[in-house]
Amino acid sequence: MKTFISVLEDHREMIANLASCNGVIEAAGNLLADTLNHGGKILLCGNGGSAADCQHIAAELVVRYEKDRAAMPALALTTDSSILTAHSNDVGFESVFSRQVDAFGQAGDCLVAISTSGKSPNIVKAAQVARQKGLSVIAMTGGDGGQLLQHASIAIIVPSSVTARIQEAHILIGHWWCGWIEGHCSKP
Repeated sequence: MKTFISVLEDHREMIANLASCNGVIEAAGNLLADTLNHGGKILLCGNGGSAADCQHIAAELVVRYEKDRAAMPALALTTDSSILTAHSNDVGFESVFSRQVDAFGQAGDCLVAISTSGKSPNIVKAAQVARQKGLSVIAMTGGDGGQLLQHASIAIIVPSSVTARIQEAHILIGHWWCGWIEGHCSKP
């Protein structure tokens, strides 16, 4: 078992290494702001902790992050229990998010596809369908990026193979995006 101090050191090292991703993180922030400024919406999908991150980021955009402003259209595809369970039961889990991208996504929108490994079949398929429909895709992953990279407009690969460290970076990036968007969107 690692001590808290050793985990803290691992976290600090990962955060320091994350600076190497600055260019793609900022490019993704600009893409998200541009999407909203041009009337598009942001869709988000992920599994487990990444699903929670999707909901967290969507809530910050729809409600508020640091300042009062107009609501921004962001939808976590992880929240409708009836869609998730009906589709998974009747069709299969692999297409649970791609079906929603097909239903809600339009050209000019952006899908944020979160998978710590980049190998989650349902996330990869959602990104594939999104690209076919004319959506931009921001992949948030770690490790070697996995198959998700093949369908990404922009890929952020956190320089770690430890799921917890990758998830910590993803929410940090998501929070930065929310602040960036609040400062760069034309909505009051």
